[in-house]
Amino acid sequence: MTVFWHELRQGRTAFVIWTASIAFLLVICIFLFPEIKDEMGTVGNMFASMGSFTAAFGMERLNIGTLTGFYSIECGNILGLGGAFFASLTGASIISKEEKDKTAEFLLTHPVSRIHVITEKLAAVLTQAAAMDVIIFILSVLSIRSIGEDVPWKEILLLHGAYYLLWLELAGICFGLSAFLCRGSMGIGLGLAAVMYFLNLVANISKQAEFLKYITPFAYCEGADILSDGCLDIRLVLIGMSFAGIGIAAAYIRYAAKDIHG
Repeated sequence: MTVFWHELRQGRTAFVIWTASIAFLLVICIFLFPEIKDEMGTVGNMFASMGSFTAAFGMERLNIGTLTGFYSIECGNILGLGGAFFASLTGASIISKEEKDKTAEFLLTHPVSRIHVITEKLAAVLTQAAAMDVIIFILSVLSIRSIGEDVPWKEILLLHGAYYLLWLELAGICFGLSAFLCRGSMGIGLGLAAVMYFLNLVANISKQAEFLKYITPFAYCEGADILSDGCLDIRLVLIGMSFAGIGIAAAYIRYAAKDIHG
């Protein structure tokens, strides 16, 4: 587990900064809710009549004046985008950085196989994503309790579970891309997360573009769908996890045969 712990130590600064930033924004949103919930009915009606903007965020099916509706839209966007960027960046850089930083030769001279190395790197990515989700979830629950609201356990768990799967999918895809790169891949990670978010907005706005929901992982994180159905769309989740699996499999195959320059 040497590589695993090394990756966690090496990535702890980025992990702390991203987790603290997302959690801070989320907590601020929750603390603002009591001050604005009485006005949310009027605001919600206004948003519900804004055509394409309303459809893009599924706001016509949510009551933003309730904690669950407010959390799924305001907090959900922070959680989804922030976590997606972190997962994509981590997955995209964790393999390619060895060649970029000229540490590959040192790493591979140790008595461990490449499969062992890549497995521990993958475990480090998944562990960081899980730890981020758990920390943010706990802080969210504590914040909801501190403002005197009842915690909607089922809805909050479903939303956080959906976003964790989103992070896993993007991390898996970027992990696969990382094995094919020999230089920094920050742009690819950020770009992929942003494109996927944009594709989901397009799919929500246009019926002709609904097929994009089978491509973007943000589709199974739609708060309106989760709250109305009381569950995740298993079909979309399975498709998303298949994309992640393909990315991870590609990483193993490529890394095992790759001519790595230290």
